[in-house]
Amino acid sequence: MDEDAMWSAVARRDRDGDGRFVYAVRTTGVYCRPSCPSRRAKRENVAFHPDAAAAEAAGFRPCKRCRPNTPPSTLT
Repeated sequence: MDEDAMWSAVARRDRDGDGRFVYAVRTTGVYCRPSCPSRRAKRENVAFHPDAAAAEAAGFRPCKRCRPNTPPSTLT
């Protein structure tokens, strides 16, 4: 999946992207699922990672709202 497609999934808050990648916001240091209901970041501040482990290895922390470091099926 290319970055334009990933950004499109984030902009639509697409649940189909959950589990396929996470996005991190450089200005906040937080990473999220594509479907996260939080306020959308500016595109220039976003980096994409294949999974939560990669985002954490890059120094980002998980969002408390969408909990991207837990399996999607455990969310209520």
